[in-house]
Amino acid sequence: MGPVRPWGYVYVGCAALAALFCVAPVPELPLPWWAVALLAVLYAGCAQVPRCSLVGRHAPDGMGTFFPVLLAGAFLLPPPAAALVPLPGALLARVEGRPARLRRIWRAAQLALAVWAASRVHWSLGGHDAVVGPRFPYALLPAGAAVVAFCLALTALDGGILALAEGVPAHTAWRGLFLRSLAPVTVHGLAGLMMAVLWRSTYGPVAALLVLLPMYISCWVFAQYHRERAAHQATIRALVQAVDIKDGYTRGHSERVGQASMMIARELGMDDERVEVLRFAGILHDVGKLGVPTRLLRKDGPLTPEERRIIELHPEYGHEMVRGIGFLDEARSAILHHHERLDGSGYPYGLTGDRIPECARVVAVADAFDAMTSTRSYRRARPVAAALDELQRCAGSQFDPAMVRAFVRALARQGWHPVVTADEERREGAREAGPRGNVPAPALPVAGRPAGRGPGGGGA
Repeated sequence: MGPVRPWGYVYVGCAALAALFCVAPVPELPLPWWAVALLAVLYAGCAQVPRCSLVGRHAPDGMGTFFPVLLAGAFLLPPPAAALVPLPGALLARVEGRPARLRRIWRAAQLALAVWAASRVHWSLGGHDAVVGPRFPYALLPAGAAVVAFCLALTALDGGILALAEGVPAHTAWRGLFLRSLAPVTVHGLAGLMMAVLWRSTYGPVAALLVLLPMYISCWVFAQYHRERAAHQATIRALVQAVDIKDGYTRGHSERVGQASMMIARELGMDDERVEVLRFAGILHDVGKLGVPTRLLRKDGPLTPEERRIIELHPEYGHEMVRGIGFLDEARSAILHHHERLDGSGYPYGLTGDRIPECARVVAVADAFDAMTSTRSYRRARPVAAALDELQRCAGSQFDPAMVRAFVRALARQGWHPVVTADEERREGAREAGPRGNVPAPALPVAGRPAGRGPGGGGA
């Protein structure tokens, strides 16, 4: 869950009320409370595994590694009691981001509703008797249906929170969620079924706990993946900070281009993996400036043709700098080609139309937009509406019209809050020195190559 919009609070509140409604019949049921408590403690303990030094602290909050405990509860307990199992663990789990209390309530409500749905389907198909038997292979049928119900509930709730709380387009919020969750949850469902069968057997609950050992190992492997991912993020942050230090005029520009690129990618319906690639590409699109002399990046006056040719080498420098970083993959082509133009007047290779990689066409729009809506020492920011008009005017010649339309739609829903990126002291000094009539500095040159400050395409 990202930054929460007002409708997100309403959505979480409705989910919490629905979860309370599901557990309301519990006092009227004759339950083995020791079993409910044991499963709840097991899940709460498993939710703390990411804090364990053996696993590491890089596994994501609320990870589903121990869904087997929840699904075992769905197979063993009536639906209202099964919905109680995830509550202590979800409410006590560590969360990142604010508001922490809201995020815990959301996670608890989401899991309670999903487990309730799974248990309801399982019991309605006679799964309880099949587990006690056990009756194989019939026991697999209600268990499989329960897994599907569990995935559908998580998908419906996740898509809703993406659409209402984070502003993800409705036609993309649910895309791919069910299929991505079905395979891993099916594996967890089999482990949960094994736990339930052992629990009901003569070996008892102690034998059922043995199923958690291989799941703990899978958690450790999962944590290693996220530790590597955290290292990737640290690498990117270091590169971006180096660029910001060298070119103070565009401080913060890279992160905003990454955000705008991600908005366009989501609007185009790209899957999460490609959205992440586009974010990396936007963040690192100017990393090649590390190979450009600082005096040129900070020059206040117009660039000579020779100086411009040197600056126009920065996409190639950037491509070479990240060539050995395997996880960037497609982002490398965006770094190399984000100053190409559809009409062939861009650089470094003068590619035209669809020969320009799709990711580069996305970053080109994001880069130009942020350059126009950010104040620099050599010119003031344009209003968002004026920047969008300029993007649309240049669509088809400089920018891909599909990317421009996607960005316009995304901005209509989410808005944009440009940040002043110029170095304050240099900007104040420029104001005191008076206007520079010899620095045209067009924010978005549209024909040929610009004669003013910064490389073509508005990327500064």
